[in-house]
Amino acid sequence: MSPVRSVVEIDDSVVVWSDPAAEIASRPLVILLHGRGSNERDLIGLVPALPIGPVYASLRAPRSEGDGFTWFASGAPGMPDPASAIASTRAVLAWLDRVAPGAAVSVVGFSQGGALATQLLRHAPERFASFVNLAGFVVEGGADGALDDALPALAKPVLWGRDPGDPVIPATAVARTAAWLPAHSVLTMREYPDIGHSVSRHELDDVAEFLTATLATAHA
Repeated sequence: MSPVRSVVEIDDSVVVWSDPAAEIASRPLVILLHGRGSNERDLIGLVPALPIGPVYASLRAPRSEGDGFTWFASGAPGMPDPASAIASTRAVLAWLDRVAPGAAVSVVGFSQGGALATQLLRHAPERFASFVNLAGFVVEGGADGALDDALPALAKPVLWGRDPGDPVIPATAVARTAAWLPAHSVLTMREYPDIGHSVSRHELDDVAEFLTATLATAHA
């Protein structure tokens, strides 16, 4: 087995923007993080259902997997390699430092991208207005205890949306996430039965409402 790369980078040349990147000088930014085996063209298609006002940037995960890309090195379901999760977290934060050091930022991730959204919460909560985790989970070992211990006082808003019958995310990862998020964030949890491992229009309506409220608070 090849070793996990400890340093990875976000490829600026493939980021898909909803508007010119220069617009983030005066508008909030929402980062979109796709799921395992997908790419930067995936979640950008959700933008018409999301609030008008922010600039949206859809990133490509830094590791190739089949015909797509992945944020984490392969592991047991719901238990990705924590070193690779931390490396991808640092890559997104380095990209953010390059392109939007002063912008108000929220993040929306699906599946692995949702797990990475919680990683960003754990490693740099002060950089973000809010976090959306769709059908994702919390990574075991994805941050040290000191980072996690500081989170309750920051009271960062998180929206966690999922189908309770999701066939992809194992029950152990769901239980871990259900215990961790309420203790480390201001959690809004929504369940969407019968959507499987996907995103529904009802869920997107809730995401839009959540982003509108939390980005407005960040600008207040």
